[in-house]
Amino acid sequence: MVDAAVFLPIATVALMAATTYATRIVGFLLLRDRVLSPRTRSVMECLPGCVLISVIAPSFVSDRPADLLALAVTLLVALRFSLLPTVVISIVATGALRYLVG
Repeated sequence: MVDAAVFLPIATVALMAATTYATRIVGFLLLRDRVLSPRTRSVMECLPGCVLISVIAPSFVSDRPADLLALAVTLLVALRFSLLPTVVISIVATGALRYLVG
């Protein structure tokens, strides 16, 4: 029998990955033969940043010093780098700060 402490995080990550992939492929299938207006294209290009903000927004009200420091690192990195490096650096900074600061 698989221990729930091991199974639940793995299942959560797997379901999150499947959901992310499904939303991407459905969007591709629905929009592949359409010509998007400039306004719609602009909205679609802004979506990754909106998703990132929705993920980090709860940190704005955190009472954990590590999370607040990681949020500051994320905001500074986001001013300088594109989305992927920002996400990677933010994840590493959050993990390191939570380990060091608590």
